[in-house]
Amino acid sequence: MENEQRMPSENPRKNGIYLLPNLLTTAALFAAFYSIVAAMKGLFDIAAMAIFVSMIADGLDGRVARMTNTESEFGAQYDSLSDMVAFGVAPALVVYSWSLSNLGKFGWLVAFVYAAATALRLARFNTQLVDADKRYFQGLPCTAAAPVIAGMVWLGGDYDVNGILVAIPAAIITFLMAVFMVSRIRYYSFKKLDFKGKVSFFVVVLLMLIIAGVAAAPAQVLFITFLLFAFSGPVMTLWQLRKVRYNRRHR
Repeated sequence: MENEQRMPSENPRKNGIYLLPNLLTTAALFAAFYSIVAAMKGLFDIAAMAIFVSMIADGLDGRVARMTNTESEFGAQYDSLSDMVAFGVAPALVVYSWSLSNLGKFGWLVAFVYAAATALRLARFNTQLVDADKRYFQGLPCTAAAPVIAGMVWLGGDYDVNGILVAIPAAIITFLMAVFMVSRIRYYSFKKLDFKGKVSFFVVVLLMLIIAGVAAAPAQVLFITFLLFAFSGPVMTLWQLRKVRYNRRHR
């Protein structure tokens, strides 16, 4: 997920940078920049796809760095800056060009709020690495918020929906993603999953169905999947609060 290229605290390399993980970070940044260019040309479905490509490259750089023992402070900072462009600036500009521009000043303000929320989310994440509970993210990760925005634009392209017709719903979803990112709502990080361990046959079938669904209808499945994850945090929080209140009443 976010900014996973972390630096080992001992024996940092003084000169030079590691090629492979930073090459993947550059690929993520390139895809994000291409997304902005495509949106400027009105190729909104391609712009949305490019954000997903950026997300894949971003997900690989930290893992490759850890697997090859090439984590560095440079890589961590570069990854964070790349994340800001890929999951903050690019989605904001793409959704603004596609739909929010039809709302005038209100539209670009919503796009700016989303971009600013991404910056705040990344800054908070970078300063809470030591004390944070690895099982959960505090606030919606920007790598999960951006796919909601990109999936919405991609879905609109699939159904030939004119952005002006869905400007209000698009603004609401964009604003909610911004609020979720800067909130204190907890989201499961999936970092404790043991991919080397055994799983049930049902899990394998479920994963197979998800892969088949993405192959058959990528825009629909990706948008729904990340939208459900975005709302899983508030739903889980409300359920826990309700459980706490119930226990207090029945003591």
